[in-house]
Amino acid sequence: MLRFVLRRLLQVIPTLLLLSLLVFAWLRNLPGGPAVALLGDRATPERVAELNRLYGLDQPIPLQYLQFLGRAVTGDFGTSSITGQPVLLEIARALPATVELSVAALVLAVGLGIPLGYLAAVNRGRPLDAGTVIGTLVGVAVPVFFLGYVLKAVFAVQLGWFPPSGRQSVRIDATDVTGFAILDGLLTGEFDATLDALVHLVLPAVALATIPLAVIVRITRASVLDVTGADFVRTARSKGLTPGTIRGRHVLRNALLPVSTTVGLQVGLLLAGAVLTERVFVWGGLGTLLAEAIERRDYPRLQAILLLGALVYIVVNLLVDLSYAIIDPRVRL
Repeated sequence: MLRFVLRRLLQVIPTLLLLSLLVFAWLRNLPGGPAVALLGDRATPERVAELNRLYGLDQPIPLQYLQFLGRAVTGDFGTSSITGQPVLLEIARALPATVELSVAALVLAVGLGIPLGYLAAVNRGRPLDAGTVIGTLVGVAVPVFFLGYVLKAVFAVQLGWFPPSGRQSVRIDATDVTGFAILDGLLTGEFDATLDALVHLVLPAVALATIPLAVIVRITRASVLDVTGADFVRTARSKGLTPGTIRGRHVLRNALLPVSTTVGLQVGLLLAGAVLTERVFVWGGLGTLLAEAIERRDYPRLQAILLLGALVYIVVNLLVDLSYAIIDPRVRL
C-alpha cells in the first residue's frame, strides 16, 4: 500500500509542473503581454516598461518561468491590482467560504446520490426508478445560476424560510477564529452563530449540489445494474448467501469504483459551479474573487486561483486513487 501511495505522489509533481507551465505560457501570450492586460486603458509605453521592470517581464522567458515557479512554491503571487493586498492573503480569507459551501454540496450529493442510485437500480422498471431517472435528467439540464435564482425567489423571498444571501446575518456578532462560520460557532460556544450559518448555507448548497447529485445517482444506478448481472454475483446466489451479504459485500462494494471516479470529477465541477452560486447568493468566497479577477483583469489573483484549483483537483484525484486501492486491493498491483 505504501509503494502505491508513493507512486501516486511522484506522479503529482510533473503534473503540477506542467500546469504551472501552462498558466505561465497563457499569461505571457495575452494580447500585448501581461503588463498591457493589467494596465488596460491606462497602458502607455512608459507605464508598460515600468511594470515590466517591476515584475521582471523584461528578462529572458526561461528565467521568468523559474522566478515564477520560485514565487509560486513560496506562496508569493504578488499583489492584487484591485485591492493592492497580497493575493495569498485574499485567498486565505476567501477560501473557508468556498470550502464550506463545496463540502456541504458534496455531502448532499454523495449522501443522497449513492442511496438513490442504489434504490433506483434494485427497483428497476418501477415508479421509483422512473421518477429517479426523470429527476436526474432535470437536475443535469437546469443551470446552476437559474436554479439558484429560483430557490432564492421561492424559499427566501416568497416563503421567507431562508435568508436570500450572505453567510451570516448582520445581527449575529460571531467571533472569527478559523474563517469557517459553522466551525467557529462550535469552537467558541456561539451556537446561535452556528445555526445561523447553517440556515444561510442551505439554499446555496442545494443549488450547487444539484448537478453532482444527478450525475452520481445515474452512475450509481448504472454501476449497480452492471455488477448485479456479473458472474460472481450469480455464483454468490447459487452458494446460498443472504441477499444482504450479496448486496453489501459483492454488489455495492464493486459498484463503488466508478462512483469514486465520478465523485472526484465532480469536485472540479463544484469549484466551477461555485463561481456562479457565490455570485447569486453573494457568498464572498473564491468564486467571487475569481469573477472579479476576470472582469477587472487582475492577473496575479487569477493565476493564483487557477493554480490553487488545479492543486485541489489533483489532490482529490489522488484521494480517489487511494480509495480504489482500499475498495479493490487488486488496484495496488
